[in-house]
Order: sequence, then C-alpha cells, then structure tokens
Amino acid sequence: MGAQQVREGFAALYGAEPEGVWSAPGRVNLIGEHTDYNDGFVMPFALPHVATAAVSRRTDGVLRLHSKDVEGGVVQLRLDDLAPGSDRNWTAYPAGVVWALREAGHAVTGADVHLASTVPSGAGLSSSAALEVVIALALNDLYELGLQRWQLARLCQRAENVYVGAPTGIMDQTASACCEEGHALFLDTRDLSQQQIPFDLAAEGMRLLVVDTQVKHAHSEGEYGKRRAGCERGAALLGVDALRDIPYADLDEALARLGDDEEAVRLVRHVVTEDGRVEQTVALLRSGETRAIGPVLVAGHASLRDDFRISCPELDLVVDTALAAGALGARMTGGGFGGSAIVLAEAADVDTITKAVEEAFASGGYTAPRVFEAVPSAGARRLS
Repeated sequence: MGAQQVREGFAALYGAEPEGVWSAPGRVNLIGEHTDYNDGFVMPFALPHVATAAVSRRTDGVLRLHSKDVEGGVVQLRLDDLAPGSDRNWTAYPAGVVWALREAGHAVTGADVHLASTVPSGAGLSSSAALEVVIALALNDLYELGLQRWQLARLCQRAENVYVGAPTGIMDQTASACCEEGHALFLDTRDLSQQQIPFDLAAEGMRLLVVDTQVKHAHSEGEYGKRRAGCERGAALLGVDALRDIPYADLDEALARLGDDEEAVRLVRHVVTEDGRVEQTVALLRSGETRAIGPVLVAGHASLRDDFRISCPELDLVVDTALAAGALGARMTGGGFGGSAIVLAEAADVDTITKAVEEAFASGGYTAPRVFEAVPSAGARRLS
C-alpha cells in the first residue's frame, strides 16, 4: 500500500484529507533472541514491509481507528475510557500508544486514523511494533511533542507491556523506529546505545531469506511470559540485576552455582551465549567476514531449540533443509513457537534452497511456507 492509496482511503472514510501519512517497518532479528528483556544485546534490521497510517488530529477526546486489513468499520473510542486490559482486539495497539502518550503527560486530544500494513501478522516480524511506532511517530509530529526516536520506542513498549499485556522487550519498537537502510542495528538494550553496522549482502553476492512457516504464535499467551519469568528467576538466583551481568567467561561457574535447577541452567546458558553470539556477529561484520556469521546463526538456532525450547518442527525443518541444500547459515527468528526462520545463502543458491524447503514442507504435510528476501531497509518516517 502506497502513501497515496492510504491517503485516499482516509478521505473516503472520514470525508477530509489527512494531515499526513507515515510508515513504520517490521523487522528481522539477525541475532540476539530473548536477550532484550535480559538487558542484553540484539541485532535487528528493518524490512521493506511496513505499516502505513494516514492521520489527522481531533480536539474532542475521540480516537477513531480503521484498518484496511481487518473486517469491520471504524472503531470509535473515548480517550478518557482507555485503560489497560480494556481491549483485546487489534485496536489495542494504536489505542495503547495514545494511552501511553497521555499517561506520560503529553497533550494528545484525539485522532482519526486509517491504517494498512504489508507486515505479515503472526510471522515473528513485529507487525504489532510497526503498528505502534507508526502511530507514535504520527502523533509526535502532529502534536509537536518533540520526542526522540528512542523515547517513542520506550512509549510503544509500555503500550504493549501494560496496555496490551504482552511482556515484550524493547528491541522490536527500537528497530522499527531507528533502523537505517543498508544496516543492521547493534542495540544495547540496557542503555539503548545504538550502532549502525553496514549490512549489504547483495554487494557481497549473498542474500538473506525469510521463511514464514505460516505457524502463528501469540506472545501474550503463556510460554513467552514463562521464559521471561524464568530468566528473571535465574538472575535472582545468581544475585545479578539481569542475565546480561553474567560474563561469558564466567558462564560455567554461574551454571555450577545453579546446581540441579535444570530449567534455570538452560535459560541462563542460552541468554549468556546469545549475547556472545551478537558480539561475535558484530565483530565479523566489521572485519568484512560476513560469510563467517553463518555458523553463528546455526549455533543460535540450536540454543533456542535445545536450551530455550521455543522452536517447532516447521522451524527446525527450514533450518535443517536449508543447510542441507547449501545455505551458509539459518536459524529461527522472533519470539518462537512458530513464525519465521532466516536463511543466509549465496545468491546463486537461493532458488535451490527455496525449492528444497518448499518440497520438504509438502512432503511433511505442512502448509506451504512463504519465502521472500529480507533487504535491510529504512526505519519509520513521514511519507507526506
């Protein structure tokens, strides 16, 4: 959906031109899974798939929301009625952002919104964060709030954590708000310091594929929250504020202190080694050894599968099949329990790998996967 189509959709709905049109992308996480809520390191990049919003201000305390992608008409909400847990529909994401802005003391008095998104929902590509960030950026511009991108990401995370009730970390919203074209974002989730790392695979004869398994997940229901609580318990047992505080060199000693607490051992081991894998990936990319990140991705998948236990048969099938067909590396990406895997490959091998994965899914009786190239793209921006 281009800006003009969304603008025209707004005008048809509300009988007037919008004050502007904005977009915010979904993201792929190259490496650094389930480290963000442990104060650790992550390395996402933005996708060309975006949520686009046409928005105008209102002065009467009313929020009107419409999505081209959801059946039904305009949803009208009163700002004074917005409260955590009051909405279990898609509208909770944009409404939660408005609630978070007002809770933070920003004088938002209402809005008319028309949305359209090309970010696959439930694929682990942060469709919800794109929805949140595009609303936050639009309202920041329209109401001249003067908030920085990292501040918008924080408010969007609060909307998802408190209003929606999903215990996600800060990575998705920061990626959508702050990523740059042709780069991966090396983010320290403790202090929110950012480094843009050049990541132009096409220039080096490689591609990164996203394989959407079509297995849907729901973060706010159960297992994601259990993993987060388990990590927090592990940190408490080890006497640190967060698992980020366990140096990789001290991992064996820390695991020994956990004794026969098998769950804590697994969760701690994943987070500490995953932080190490992010730093290793950054070092390899900076030194121009891009192909060498392939085995790091594979090691990350094994850790997510065996220690964090959030993979599924379809994700494992993608990774195993892609590697057997010649991929440089592969791993699941996102929160887990479905969603997508990423595959690093030589450009010349893309068709062979794609065909092998599609045939493996057909042989296994699974729904056909959706395969597309992930191109590091720009973060949220105003389009018109």
